[in-house]
Amino acid sequence: MNKFTKIVLFIIIALFIAGMALYPVIKRRIKKDDAPQASARPELFVNRAKPLNVNAKIIRPELLTDYIQVTGNLIPDEEVDLTFEVAGKIVEICFQEGTAVSKGQLLAKVNDKPLQAELQKLEAQIPLAEDRVYRQKALLEKDAVSKETYEQVSTELEKLHADVNLVKSRIAQTELRAPFDGMIGLRQVSEGAYASPTTVVASLAKIIPLKIDFSVPERYMNMIHPGASVEFQMDKDSYAASVYAVNSRIEKDVLQLKVRAVYPNVTGRLKPGRSGLVRIKVVELENAIVVPNEAVIAEMGRDVAYVYSSGQARVAELSKGIRTESNIQVLDGIKTGDTLIVSGIMQLRDGLSVTIDNIN
Repeated sequence: MNKFTKIVLFIIIALFIAGMALYPVIKRRIKKDDAPQASARPELFVNRAKPLNVNAKIIRPELLTDYIQVTGNLIPDEEVDLTFEVAGKIVEICFQEGTAVSKGQLLAKVNDKPLQAELQKLEAQIPLAEDRVYRQKALLEKDAVSKETYEQVSTELEKLHADVNLVKSRIAQTELRAPFDGMIGLRQVSEGAYASPTTVVASLAKIIPLKIDFSVPERYMNMIHPGASVEFQMDKDSYAASVYAVNSRIEKDVLQLKVRAVYPNVTGRLKPGRSGLVRIKVVELENAIVVPNEAVIAEMGRDVAYVYSSGQARVAELSKGIRTESNIQVLDGIKTGDTLIVSGIMQLRDGLSVTIDNIN
């Protein structure tokens, strides 16, 4: 390799090393020069002239109803655990589980043979006692016996009748009868079992009508009274009920008032033990100006909505009234006939061009 070639090769190597060292600096300079150009021309990235497509609603006076909603529980109109009044061996069960029974219907019976025998013995003595009284009365009328003797046999007859009635009442206690019309549940005993007064034979519930128990906050206590209508919702169905009783005091621990309503349940479709939503009408306003909840936004400590005017969105500051589950009453800021924008709310600003797709 001659001297000239070595010099050229050295120069090339030196330029390569210098280029590698200066490359990062040159790259940062190029990015810095390009950045102002991109920010200086935002119109290349954002099309400010295109209107926003929205949906709208014409404001008209409406009926506004406000409800409170609480949880309610269905309970039977009457309910009792059926037990015998006396102890004994169960000799008969006369009902079918899960069926309707009538008031006074015989449901079960314990052994009453000793009592029946005692009753038979007492009743056999009555004719003789009555005959004795008859004869003593006849003798008394002839002054053949003393009045004391007559009264003694009369008392014995009355005592005999009383003993008969006592045994009959004891026999009645061996019978378990339905105290009211209702649906009897599953039996807990079998024939042949020994039952005491604490032994539950089955439960009996009156489910026509049903009661609905619920509680309301104390601030609504003056709005709840016997006869007030309520709506009970369960399984997407609604049932009309009416308040028939209000507790006499506020529960101090929770500051709520216990209320009980009644639902006819004529078909017996609803069963006690279930829960649902109780809706109670608090206020009803006619010709109210209302807007959907989703059309109102909080902005810098104020509530605003947007109305359509000459192709643009215009902000309207609202003065609110009552708020329901889906609507807000407007006292000031929007009037009848205004076109309220109800979609794209978070993208709107005062003066933005908009196009209405749907209006109702």
